Amino acid sequence: MSTGEATRRAPNAYMPIPTRIGRMVGDIEDVFTWALEPSEPFEFAPGQFNMLYAHGVGEVPISISGDPTDPTVLHHTVRVVGKVTRALGALNVGDEIGVRGPFGSTWPLGQAIGQDVLFVAGGLGLAPLRPAILAVLARRGEFGQVSIIYGARSPEDILFRRELEAWRGRFDVDLEAIVDRSGTDWYGRVGVVTRLVAEADVDPETSVAMVCGPEIMMRFTARELEQRGFEQDQIWVSLERSMKCAVGLCGHCQLGGTFVCKDGPVYRYDEVAAKMLVRGL
Repeated sequence: MSTGEATRRAPNAYMPIPTRIGRMVGDIEDVFTWALEPSEPFEFAPGQFNMLYAHGVGEVPISISGDPTDPTVLHHTVRVVGKVTRALGALNVGDEIGVRGPFGSTWPLGQAIGQDVLFVAGGLGLAPLRPAILAVLARRGEFGQVSIIYGARSPEDILFRRELEAWRGRFDVDLEAIVDRSGTDWYGRVGVVTRLVAEADVDPETSVAMVCGPEIMMRFTARELEQRGFEQDQIWVSLERSMKCAVGLCGHCQLGGTFVCKDGPVYRYDEVAAKMLVRGL
């Protein structure tokens, strides 16, 4: 499998490390972001994930959503959707969880040096892309044009709103946002995210695209990018489906001949485009 750069491996892939919750922020309805305080510096590469363990309940795979240049704080953005995430969401600052990781492949930042970079995020898909965006902005001079396209269901569902506003205010970043539906208090674009992809000022000859969101959104975004002249090997997607063990043993996340937990979650699109179209795979 093609990955953006060398992945960082968990020191002990099977042993959760007790980690204290330092801060908790409610982002949008049923979504919160933790700032965890690891007992020692925690290094990861953008695109990787951890297994978060709620004592006595179970564990879930969650992408790391923080700054890869700061190993003293570990951020995770979690949507409450099941038993384990409900248990995690009921915890308080100062409580401990178990953390296994980091696992998985990475966004191709090394390959993107000297290229224009297009980030396309849908909904909560902004969280796995956030470390890559922060890394690119921290090394801004190494990249060409940087464009960020973000789509949400409604203005109330916009993730990391203040950060998006800060990025939009930079002279060296092009950022556009769109919502599926809105009320009278929204003055931005309304529609699906692919509308902005179709209109984006990007040059396929010099660009790398990194896309994360619901799978149907990623398929349509990739199709739109191809119509714009992108080749499939210029497009990268993150597939976070059915991961259970994080080390490729249980088989829950098998996708054709690959395991999402160890060969992904970040894939070059030409490696998974056909598989994403097979119902039930």
